[in-house]
Amino acid sequence: MSPTNNTFAIFVIFCCAISFAFASDPDTLQDLCVALPSSGVKVNGFACKAESNVTEADFFFAGLAKPGATNNTLGSVVTAANVDKIPGLNTLGVSFSRIDYKAGGLNPPHTHPRATEIVFVLDGQLDVGFITTANKLISKSINKGEIFVFPKGLVHYQKNNGDKPASVLSAFNSQLPGTVSIAATLFTSTPTVPRNVLSQAFQIDAKLVDDIKAKLAPKKT
Repeated sequence: MSPTNNTFAIFVIFCCAISFAFASDPDTLQDLCVALPSSGVKVNGFACKAESNVTEADFFFAGLAKPGATNNTLGSVVTAANVDKIPGLNTLGVSFSRIDYKAGGLNPPHTHPRATEIVFVLDGQLDVGFITTANKLISKSINKGEIFVFPKGLVHYQKNNGDKPASVLSAFNSQLPGTVSIAATLFTSTPTVPRNVLSQAFQIDAKLVDDIKAKLAPKKT
């Protein structure tokens, strides 16, 4: 199969998956509502751009065509294609991402509070898993061409334990799924979570809390 046909097949798979899912976001009441963040109007989503000003650029994004740079401490990078990048997604209840991993790379434990996620492996092999509210780990190794689903709101991760890069496409039933990275949220929030809260919750001493905060703190440029 040619690369063009491969890409088309991937697109069809994700469209089918999304079409059979119940949209997490509210149903649209018009043909389109291209996001207009500059309006300043606070709604559940974004105010609509005047239809006379809508163009094809509002529905296009080329940012997933190439692998993202994975030269960071986690060895992975998420390139989002949500309403912030594609204004035409406003009110449509779907979005996309590409995740690239270097050998040994990790997309650390996190949640998407507003969406279920379904990933399709473009290249490589990943060890993936999510944790239920009963504290049960559901995990599997997935390979090129395979799919795995992470239910809405549950903590999940992806780890490339192979010796080659890997990449996936992710589809969401929300225009803006949101991401809560567990470690970063707890140890780098502003204002900070009290040290004694983290120390007691994780059963570690206060100095170790400070050490973790220092390691996770955003790097100054």
